[in-house]
Amino acid sequence: MEMSGQHTIPAPRETVWEALNDPEVLKQCIPGCEEVNKTSDTSFDAKVSVKVGPVKAKFGGAVTLSDIDPPKGYTISGEGKGGAAGFAKGGAKVSLEEADGGAATDLSYEVSASVGGKLAQIGARLIDSTAKKYANDFFTRFSELAAARANESGTPAAAPAEAEPASKPAAPSPKPHVQPEAKTVVNAPLAAEREKRGVPVENVYDGPNWQLLLSLGISAVACGLFLLAV
Repeated sequence: MEMSGQHTIPAPRETVWEALNDPEVLKQCIPGCEEVNKTSDTSFDAKVSVKVGPVKAKFGGAVTLSDIDPPKGYTISGEGKGGAAGFAKGGAKVSLEEADGGAATDLSYEVSASVGGKLAQIGARLIDSTAKKYANDFFTRFSELAAARANESGTPAAAPAEAEPASKPAAPSPKPHVQPEAKTVVNAPLAAEREKRGVPVENVYDGPNWQLLLSLGISAVACGLFLLAV
């Protein structure tokens, strides 16, 4: 089976590249996908439930990336096995080109695949139409997620500051507020021990360790949530 196509993704090429390598994004886009795990920088494991005509099966397989040229594209190849339903294996060349001045990306792909078992008995026309439907469903969802990711990473322009009216008189400068001198409570035994050890006075803080208390509080909340979840 040979198939090719092109889709314009409303997101910059770098964003599209990141999304193509994000297991969570792929899981949400692949029709019938139950699980996608990244086993290395260049490989994934996946479990997908598919239905082609009267044949419905769950496929498990591995996908490997090669000829990686970020963010321009890569070659993807893999094989999936569906038990008595048969198997599918093949590869695809994926290319990314900037479009609309860099605001969008043209994604092109060329697929070469073969099937065996019950899938091979269905007929090439039904397999081709199903594959095209799956591809359209994938890219429709992928375009939505890539566009959302691009919007989240964008930085909104700062609002211009409002100018003060020219006729408004300048407010008088407030009188400086003098803070009362802080009283230092000295723990005599600790002070003697610090002096004995040569600890500078400016490095001494006799109040509570708020960082430690905050850490203990966060840990207690985390433990409580874990117990509730169990």
